[in-house]
Amino acid sequence: MTANPSLEELPLRPELKGEEPYGAPQLDVPVRLNVNENPYPPSPALIDDIAAAIRDAAAGMNRYPERDALALRRDLAAFLGHGLTAENIWAANGSNEVMTHVLGAFGGPGRSALTFAPSYSMYPEYARNTHTEWLTVPRKADFSLDVDLALRSMAELRPDVVLVASPNNPTGTKATLDQLRALCAAAPGVIVIDEAYAEFARPGTPSALELLPAFPRLAVSRTMSKAFAFAGGRLGYLAAAPAFVDALRIVRLPYHLSAVTQAVARVALAHAPEMLKQVDALRDERDSLQDWLSGTGLRVPPSDANFILFGRFTDRHRVFERLLDRGVLIRETGPAGWLRVSVGTPEENAAFRDALTEILPDSERLTDE
Repeated sequence: MTANPSLEELPLRPELKGEEPYGAPQLDVPVRLNVNENPYPPSPALIDDIAAAIRDAAAGMNRYPERDALALRRDLAAFLGHGLTAENIWAANGSNEVMTHVLGAFGGPGRSALTFAPSYSMYPEYARNTHTEWLTVPRKADFSLDVDLALRSMAELRPDVVLVASPNNPTGTKATLDQLRALCAAAPGVIVIDEAYAEFARPGTPSALELLPAFPRLAVSRTMSKAFAFAGGRLGYLAAAPAFVDALRIVRLPYHLSAVTQAVARVALAHAPEMLKQVDALRDERDSLQDWLSGTGLRVPPSDANFILFGRFTDRHRVFERLLDRGVLIRETGPAGWLRVSVGTPEENAAFRDALTEILPDSERLTDE
């Protein structure tokens, strides 16, 4: 037995009092479309290769893993292309840890981080956990970047870190390369372009990776969780100048990537064509679902990700609950009145459409901004 104090009785940091742990609901329902996962599992052949890699890694489990994951970083560089090498790549346990490393190295007490709201709900938590002041600048009403306002705000606020998600979560909207170039040129500190959903963007969409040669304080982050169907593997990474990567090596915990994680991620990268083969299908499903939602009269920002924001409802929680009653789990996130649905298999998307069709006639919508 141990003592059983309440959380309020413990000497918690003041800024953490009243906070709740991050986490989308993990419910056992027939259709789960709430956390932007790739709905397609790995093939049996890939599972066999992953199992073999784990078995090989287990033989050396008495030793610490390769501390800087150089072989994995070489593979990630080869996957990204653009002339990148292992020295340009950093990898960690999901993009969450990558971003924590960025704020640990370039944020902290007396420093600030800025993003363009609405954006990813974890960003302010990274700032809070690293004692970094959190700043936001609003997007336009259509959720695109207000570049003029962004440039004025950066000049006035002088943030040490700028975070730009493109495609943006939860809106799905992307920034143009010219817009990102303007932000990179004006950023007073470091700037991270978060491309977690880049593989789902429309064909021909350029990546911010093209800007790396011109901007030494730029990093472009990616993840294997979404397009690679590797959410359970927990592997995020970024590309940047070698000095930027060295800064993150200073703040990372020793041996932060297990031998198993490194081995399995390398297998997934070796099977990249197979792992990514469903991206085109998911993109088509997204466009079809987006058109259908628009056809119901709902507002739907154009999405370049594997999810869609839709609204606006006077009581979005009631819509969420009524969908859940029908076995469909989506996400209450983003600005008031909006909901987000991940793109699933054709069968899952059909179940979502059927459930929403049932409840839409009784769902009151907001018509003003």
